Amino acid sequence: MSEHPALNSVLLRDFLVGRGVDVVGGLRVDLISGGKSNLTFSVRDDRSHWVVRRPPTSGLTPSAHDMNREWAVTSALQQTDVPVARTVAIDSEGEVFGAPFTVVEFVDGPVIRTAGDLKALSDSDVERNLDGLVETLARLHEVDYRAVGLGEFGRPDGFVARQVKLWARQWGHVKSRELEDVDRLVAALGERVPTEARNTIVHGDYRVDNTITSPDDPGVVRAVVDWELSTLGDPLTDIALMCVYRRPGFDQVVGFEAAWTSDRYPSADDIAQRYATRTGRDLGDWDFYLALANLKLGVVAEGIAHRARAGASSDGAERAGEATAEFVAAGLQQLRGTRNVG
Repeated sequence: MSEHPALNSVLLRDFLVGRGVDVVGGLRVDLISGGKSNLTFSVRDDRSHWVVRRPPTSGLTPSAHDMNREWAVTSALQQTDVPVARTVAIDSEGEVFGAPFTVVEFVDGPVIRTAGDLKALSDSDVERNLDGLVETLARLHEVDYRAVGLGEFGRPDGFVARQVKLWARQWGHVKSRELEDVDRLVAALGERVPTEARNTIVHGDYRVDNTITSPDDPGVVRAVVDWELSTLGDPLTDIALMCVYRRPGFDQVVGFEAAWTSDRYPSADDIAQRYATRTGRDLGDWDFYLALANLKLGVVAEGIAHRARAGASSDGAERAGEATAEFVAAGLQQLRGTRNVG
């Protein structure tokens, strides 16, 4: 059995067996990703292949990395046309490792994460991939959340107003210095909160590298992953964040040249228009949603640096906060009607 400090294979095997999972032989544990967000592990026995996710071991901010939230929404989506991995088991109280974790079936397929990953794709592949991403997000927003048992999953009324306050609070938890533009952006957003909004399931972190595509067709999304920020709320926050992730500064946040910032993908405005066309929905006060997304990403960047200072291991992560000012300034530009989203 292989070991990892954050995921003891012996304890994990005992847990799975105790939950009625048929485990054949010992477990082999390999870290897939970690450091900036939840830790994700590949776990195999002699027959099956699973994915285990748990929070980082240090530098947590309140309400982050909510495994129970991820489990609730992916379980509810099992019988919908939104592609998610099959759920297997959850330790909701963190009894085994001191933090909650989830176990789902492994979904085979490429994750388009880096600019290098795009080199294997033709221009038509990239185009189909974008259409698949927009289609999948639209399907998510069309799910009747009450019908799938998520009526109590969140408080959709007043969602965007609470989002402004949430990210202002998160800034207070992770900031390493004062940035007056953050206060300006929060105040301006607070004065411009839309009075009407749809309520749907929102993913909260939707972009290409949070999906697994088909090995045969990058236009087919086989699974959407990383649901720990999901809730009920305004679907325009999802598409706006998807667009703002296209900003070049996102490379600095993740610490590498991301696929999603590549100019091989269409512009953010093009993506937004495709979503509007597919859903038949108006984008409302689009500049507000883009500005809110810029605030969120700026705070996320600062949070990554905060966790690095607290000991979470990830090369270069302590520099992610250098992108914060760029995103906050872009948010202020949006509210002034100056579009520059990607």
